[in-house]
Amino acid sequence: MTKQDVINEIAEKTGIDKADVQVSVEAFFSVVKNSMASGENIYVRGFGSFVNKKRAKKIARNISKNTAIIIDEHFVPSFKPSKIFIEKIKNSKNLK
Repeated sequence: MTKQDVINEIAEKTGIDKADVQVSVEAFFSVVKNSMASGENIYVRGFGSFVNKKRAKKIARNISKNTAIIIDEHFVPSFKPSKIFIEKIKNSKNLK
């Protein structure tokens, strides 16, 4: 399912114009990206959490040059689904 498919489905279910739904969806994604870039985590009850995970400093290998490179500690975005979300997927009859 693509972003456009999501927009179409929301528009059908709510009766809101597709252009308005698209603006809302884009605004949501923008808020998520900007908030996480500034170090804030986002918690949506019943859905999940968008969190920044810290990756420790490590030594990696460049196999083609046979050298070691140091990767500094950094943060990566992550999504952790809520228990309700996980249970809904586990109990889905379409995925069995």
